[in-house]
Amino acid sequence: MNGEVVLVTGGTRGVGLGIVHAFAKAGAQVVTCGRSEVDSEFRYVRADVRDPSQVDTLIETVVAEYGRLDVVVNNAGGAPPALAASASPRLHQKIVELNLLAPLHVSQRANTVMQQQDSGGAIVMIGSVSGTRPSPGTAAYGAAKAGLANLATSLAVEWAPKVRVNTVVVGPVDTELSQVHYGDEAGVAAVGETIPMGRMATPADVGEACLYLASPAAAYVTGSTLTVHGGGERPAFLSASNAEVPK
Repeated sequence: MNGEVVLVTGGTRGVGLGIVHAFAKAGAQVVTCGRSEVDSEFRYVRADVRDPSQVDTLIETVVAEYGRLDVVVNNAGGAPPALAASASPRLHQKIVELNLLAPLHVSQRANTVMQQQDSGGAIVMIGSVSGTRPSPGTAAYGAAKAGLANLATSLAVEWAPKVRVNTVVVGPVDTELSQVHYGDEAGVAAVGETIPMGRMATPADVGEACLYLASPAAAYVTGSTLTVHGGGERPAFLSASNAEVPK
């Protein structure tokens, strides 16, 4: 990825920072963005990707400074726990805006640039297992992530052959916010034990998957989903059954 210009949205911590480090280690010039002013070792542009006008400015800034845009990783996303029955309409709206509409805005603007480049470009969506199974407590988030995966397949068809669009579906990841979601260190460890690989993913695991999809090694891969979840979750019936089953 030497010299490639890569934009990672929401890349200042957690999974996003792991993605940024993976591309930087591979020699890319990495730009990231977020809603607040932060100190970053990488080029940082303040931008709320839910706002199309700020997305325009973000893409224009990258192209003005680097002359091109080769890869976009739509990582910015997330949602607080909220039961669907009691969450406000505004919260649901904001969650869908951030996790579905914002990646569409960023991808649309990036595609305009990439289509004009001889080498085209690659876009990677950061999805979630919440979009592939029930997502109680984060229903709007799960629905948005399900939509994101479908969006990627549609864009892959519309924008081929110049621009490739793929999705990384991510399972539980051990980040600085893990204890907020899982209670404490014991909760994090307990979740890890439910995963066949025996642990939660690291941000670096996700970063390497994104690096593959954006690289020439995946030159013929578009409209695809790469699941990074350590084998998924052991089915509940295995624990409930009285039969002897492998651990």
